Amino acid sequence: MSGNFSENLRSLCAEHGSIAQICREIGINRQQFNRYLNGSSMPAAHNLRRIARYFAIPESQLFTENTDFETKLADAAGAVQPGAGEKFMTPFRGQQRNLKRYLGFYHAYFRTPSWGEGIFCSLTRFSEEDGYIVSRNMEIAHDPEQSIRQISRYHGMVTLRGNRLFITEHERAREGSVAQTILFSAHRQQLKYLRGMTMGVAWRPFPRPYAARAIWKRLDERVTAREAIAACGVYPILSPRIDPTVRNYLEAPDKDDLPDTPGSVLF
Repeated sequence: MSGNFSENLRSLCAEHGSIAQICREIGINRQQFNRYLNGSSMPAAHNLRRIARYFAIPESQLFTENTDFETKLADAAGAVQPGAGEKFMTPFRGQQRNLKRYLGFYHAYFRTPSWGEGIFCSLTRFSEEDGYIVSRNMEIAHDPEQSIRQISRYHGMVTLRGNRLFITEHERAREGSVAQTILFSAHRQQLKYLRGMTMGVAWRPFPRPYAARAIWKRLDERVTAREAIAACGVYPILSPRIDPTVRNYLEAPDKDDLPDTPGSVLF
């Protein structure tokens, strides 16, 4: 039976991508999981239950002959063909454990062609909702010289893939844009700053796609909502209100993997 189990587990993993990602999402040590895969060890009852739940199959099915197991998998795949929406949502499911430590409020800093050379600061919150990790983003900016005031709100979904956060958001306004941000922590245990890239659409002087470096700073729990919102806006590069870590990251792009200039227009 152990041989059937390890062979069936390998079949399941082959359909689900990275072993490391599977271990993180199930919550099982990678070395222990490798012993299950090579047949040198069998999972205890609670780990067996977690594995079966993760792959959405009965525990007993994991011990059937591999040929029968493969047939049942093929039959199940043919009987239930998820729609496009279901397929899109797959990476965002089961992320509560992976993203628990990221929940909270952040100030997101980036530079956009809409506001020249200024540094834009918006407010973002990660929270759990209906089994998903969601993002809520508010952008507030004001140009006194041109009497322009911009308020934008985005809703999005968050997932973790290969130690990178992927945030896909859509603007709540009708015909609003869709934005994508990819972030990472320079040190696994240090979550004060999340660095990466954001891609969206500049809204002036005319709509155009752009990609720019982004850095998010986690807010202290003592910061009130009023204070967090009041800090949003556009700042000069040398403003004393900009954290030096934020300024240095936005001003010194790595030419190996980022645009030559902040807020580079794609076309």
